[in-house]
Amino acid sequence: METDSINTETQINGYPKQDISHFAQSNSRIICDECRRKIRSLLPVNYKEEIIELLKLAGPVFTSQLMIFLISFISTVFCGHLGKTELAGVALAITVINVTGISIGSGLASACDTLISQTFGSNNLKRVGVILQRGILILLLACFPCWALLINTEPILLAVRQSPSVAAFLYQLQGLYLQNQGIIWPQIITGVAGNVLNALINYIFLYVLDLGVAGSAAANAISQYFLAVILFLFIRCMGLHKATWGGWSRDCLQEWGAFICLAFPSMIMLCAEWWTYEIGGFLAGLISEVELGAQSVVYELTSIMYMFPLGFAVAAGVRVGNALGAGNTEQAKLTAKLSLVCGLSVDCVTGFSLSDGEELYWLCNSLSCREIVLRVSEVMVMYGFVHLFDATSAITGGIVRGAGKQLLGALCNIVGYYFVGFPIGVSLMFALNMGIIGLWIGFFGCVFLQSLFFIILICKLDWKKVTQEVRHFNSSTSI
Repeated sequence: METDSINTETQINGYPKQDISHFAQSNSRIICDECRRKIRSLLPVNYKEEIIELLKLAGPVFTSQLMIFLISFISTVFCGHLGKTELAGVALAITVINVTGISIGSGLASACDTLISQTFGSNNLKRVGVILQRGILILLLACFPCWALLINTEPILLAVRQSPSVAAFLYQLQGLYLQNQGIIWPQIITGVAGNVLNALINYIFLYVLDLGVAGSAAANAISQYFLAVILFLFIRCMGLHKATWGGWSRDCLQEWGAFICLAFPSMIMLCAEWWTYEIGGFLAGLISEVELGAQSVVYELTSIMYMFPLGFAVAAGVRVGNALGAGNTEQAKLTAKLSLVCGLSVDCVTGFSLSDGEELYWLCNSLSCREIVLRVSEVMVMYGFVHLFDATSAITGGIVRGAGKQLLGALCNIVGYYFVGFPIGVSLMFALNMGIIGLWIGFFGCVFLQSLFFIILICKLDWKKVTQEVRHFNSSTSI
């Protein structure tokens, strides 16, 4: 009986248990190896190299864009210690500057994202310098109407029922901020140096000299000029311009029509999105200074999180443009796919990490108004879902710019924000008394539809036709 018991325990269907276990493990390995082979067969041969190239671009872009953004963010944090009226004044100032100046210039400059990347990909290097010259002239002309709007900001704000004290703070900020110029691609080192200088000057002007928000504006302006000068000297000293800069040429006075045909839709594409968020600040100001201050802080925080997908969006636009300029259609399609996968992988982590309200405890140390902190925490709880689709929209938008299809992107943004997101957000904001929470619910509906549209557009795009169009344009304008 003992022998039968032992045989039963050590054998199954006449086979030893050890042999069966070994057989099962071998089968598992075979199945896993087969799955790996099938997965690898679905992946392009050079996908690893492309991911590395995307990360090489996305990382520095994220850092450099963050350095630009932190200039105004540091000013907001410093002014937050002065009180909610001062914080609201700074928030309103940044809003008007963005709407009437920076967004317009950045949008027009986005034409260079398409033209320079595609031209560089075609190896027509000297033409890159001509495109830059053309962009400088057009942006300089665009400054004049922007300055006219900035000079008259105080009466405009009073006409839309903003607080007189807030408008007065804003007017002081505008006088010192008129000639600020944003830097499109600063070096990380100069960005860090500029932010250190900005924090130091903010501290001296606000707490040593007691200059208030006017001192913060002066610190901001000084830091922006410092960035511009240092970056220019860096380019000259390192000789980064030699390959693409052949000196000023009369060619920069030609082909303005082609530039503007891309620049104007690029501006609409960017401004339609940017202005909606800035208008949200104005609407929050109609409710209370607490809502305005909270919207400002939420906007600053979400702008920081937006830098992650922005890095991949810029990287995707550059790589897609380079590939199309070189006539490599398959490479452009590969970049579009991998940039979206890589970007969303990062954004899933970053977005939902910030949506945890408990992670915002540090705001209590940077703002003197507890009401603003609580309101910000309520909005950030739902932000993870907004960020996921906003990131999708941003990255696919970068692909669209790289392909030169800004007109479709502009139409999508106009419909999404002003016919879907904005009406829903304003209705919830005022009719249901949800405040800025209702506004962000409307934004969620908008970015969801936008991301869906852009993905369908990229999937249906005739990439071979786009490649032929780019090659024809570059060959007809070669230098």
